Amino acid sequence: MRQETTPRLPEPRGELSAAVVDLLRNPVPHHAVLPDPDRADPYGDDLQLALHVCYELHYRGFDGTDPAWEWEPDLLRLRATMERPFLSALRCETPGGADVRQELDALLILPARESGTAGYLAAEGTYEQLREFFVHRSIYHHKEGDPHAWAIPRLRGQEKASLVAVEFDEFGGGRGERLHAQLYVNLMAAAGLNTGYLHYLDSVPAPMLAVVNMMSMFGLHRQHRGALIGQLAAAEITSSPAARRMLVALERLGAAPECMRFYAEHVEADAVHEQVMRHGVVANLLAHEPDLTESVVLGIQSTNLLEDRFCETTIENWRAGYSSLRTGLAIGD
Repeated sequence: MRQETTPRLPEPRGELSAAVVDLLRNPVPHHAVLPDPDRADPYGDDLQLALHVCYELHYRGFDGTDPAWEWEPDLLRLRATMERPFLSALRCETPGGADVRQELDALLILPARESGTAGYLAAEGTYEQLREFFVHRSIYHHKEGDPHAWAIPRLRGQEKASLVAVEFDEFGGGRGERLHAQLYVNLMAAAGLNTGYLHYLDSVPAPMLAVVNMMSMFGLHRQHRGALIGQLAAAEITSSPAARRMLVALERLGAAPECMRFYAEHVEADAVHEQVMRHGVVANLLAHEPDLTESVVLGIQSTNLLEDRFCETTIENWRAGYSSLRTGLAIGD
């Protein structure tokens, strides 16, 4: 299937996302009466899609959209007003604290990690549910490693060097065909799915958009660099065990070798990344900037919160006999 490089603007899901999409359909400058984000559900489809569209301007943008929108002041102000309720919800729904070691250690024993989507698919999922899972995760894996690259110029010393070592692996060790994002494209093709960048954005509901938006929000703000590092540490520590369970699911469901390859790569690479993140990045960062401790904890706990929300809503739909996607679409289209 053709691999698209620039996505089209998505269909709005409410007044906020409609306002943002309408702005981007016009050249800069263009002014409109913008809705109040404070009335929106911070985890809902409307606000999360609106944020995702704003953030995408800092990645590849949208087909036919004026690139000047990336730094247009009115749109940046609107984005900031949408970020506030999202960030406030994350802070309100996580316990906080300053014990980073305890938070990282707990990631290896949390029961939710055993009973998440990977555990469900390994034990009882269907092949179509597996393909739906691939669609959800494509929103992140198409840009895997990208949000965390924003942290590189904001670090120093060993923590910078260690993060670059992790990112070097994410970006294929200098080989384009081994980019983790490219390995996911290969997985999508092998599963009979469209490989276009953000091709399935209209189909993916808010819980997965929130996971990716969290990374983009933390990455784009220097003040949240600790939270971004906490998020990446949480992702790397939980990735290898989850990838092992995914391999069990893939084998049980008879998935293609290219699907197996993506998760096998993460079993090996992320087991190493766990140690690099804990000792090379997090420990050195907090040695140099101890004031970032609570921010790192926020990143870890926010990752747990949003990944658990995604798992719970997805599995709830599957067990009720429904599609976990917004459209219940023919996902090979």
